[in-house]
Amino acid sequence: MRRLSEVGLALPPPPAVLASYLPVVESGDWAFVSGQVPMREGNLLHPGHLGDRVSISDGAEAAGQSALQALSALRASVGNTFEPIRRIVQVTVYVASTPDFEEHPQVANGASDLLEAALGDDGRHSRAAVGVASLPLGSCVEVALIAELMRSA
Repeated sequence: MRRLSEVGLALPPPPAVLASYLPVVESGDWAFVSGQVPMREGNLLHPGHLGDRVSISDGAEAAGQSALQALSALRASVGNTFEPIRRIVQVTVYVASTPDFEEHPQVANGASDLLEAALGDDGRHSRAAVGVASLPLGSCVEVALIAELMRSA
């Protein structure tokens, strides 16, 4: 299930929160990971809007980075291990785009493909790709996810 190093991925440090919220909330067998914007070495990756300054491939890369950060936050929340994580259940990808942009699913594939590469079948999930007018910090994407946990009794 945990193939990060096998596919050449490394988790970044858990992301810092940008406002008044928790990065992850656990409730029973569920973990809800707050939205992540794509940061790399302290810099926003591909700022702007799809359909304007940001290409579909750059948007997909940004979505993948956001998903990687979400995994980092999730792992930190459950004890710095992937063991309690049964699977990723739901992913929501918000895409900052121009009104005429229609390729939201292709952008969201960056997050979905990364999660499947990193976690195998346990990374496959249901998904929504939603177009929005703007996102925090001028980000082109934001990714939130829900994971199912398995806790020993």
